[in-house]
Amino acid sequence: MSWSWALFSEAIHSFADTLNQSLLMVGIKRSSKSANSDFSYGFGRERFLRALISACWIFFIWAWITVYHGIQSLFHGEEIILSTIIFVILAISFVVEWFTFWAAWKELRLRNPHMKIGNLLIHWDPVTLAVVYEDGIALIWVLIAAVSLLLYALTGNPIRDSIWSILIWVLLGIMALFLIHKNRQFLIWKSIPKHIKDDVIELLEQEDVIEKVLDFKSGILDIDAYRIKCEIECNEIWLLKEISKNNFLKKEYERVKDDYQDFLEFCIDFTSRVPRILWTKIDQIEKKIKTKFPQIKHIDIEIN
Repeated sequence: MSWSWALFSEAIHSFADTLNQSLLMVGIKRSSKSANSDFSYGFGRERFLRALISACWIFFIWAWITVYHGIQSLFHGEEIILSTIIFVILAISFVVEWFTFWAAWKELRLRNPHMKIGNLLIHWDPVTLAVVYEDGIALIWVLIAAVSLLLYALTGNPIRDSIWSILIWVLLGIMALFLIHKNRQFLIWKSIPKHIKDDVIELLEQEDVIEKVLDFKSGILDIDAYRIKCEIECNEIWLLKEISKNNFLKKEYERVKDDYQDFLEFCIDFTSRVPRILWTKIDQIEKKIKTKFPQIKHIDIEIN
């Protein structure tokens, strides 16, 4: 045993990292389950729940274990026993953490080649971001542990080792709080990105049948799975022109104007014809939206 608290913190983090990523993997698998009668919109937000549990786990257990031992060692510092095997372990840890970090980062960039890095690290999938942040901090953690041991070898002072251990806790705690906040947003129905919302509303308002878009609401069901709902005011002039195609109204008028029974039958037919025209047009609009924005899986357009 080396009695290095920075190294102990790295061991704690590596163990927690393994458990957390296993939990995230379960969340990803469960989120891909198909919708059923009890869960009409599927299980997409399962990944956010698992990621939230993982983040809470990091903050309330692993981070506090680390800071407890770091503070304890400040008052009861023990001599650190250095050996070559310690640095070999740290080197292996660095390589493993770098591999998982690079795999997660590559996934982010492949799925978002045109998004700026700053936006990517804030707005993207919290599950993938959890891996990026955890392994990114793990790389820093390994370097901190190695530096603290080297400084001890040069100075013989174990205090720096304790301070580095506490610094690791600070980094881990900040990351956990960020992930808790991010997953909370998704679990309480975070809206779709503003630029997509604006583009969808613009597309809707370009349609002749729509006079105005009202009460637009949206929610993220899963990564790349959105739901939108809105009310629209129908353009009566367009509707009248659509109904009057091929002189339909004029012909019907000539047919029924002298017979009240025929007029009643026309009214029944007319009241069913108008909704059919509107819903056929709305179906076409929904298909157009899904073609342009394939991540929008569910659309509810209601006539005000």
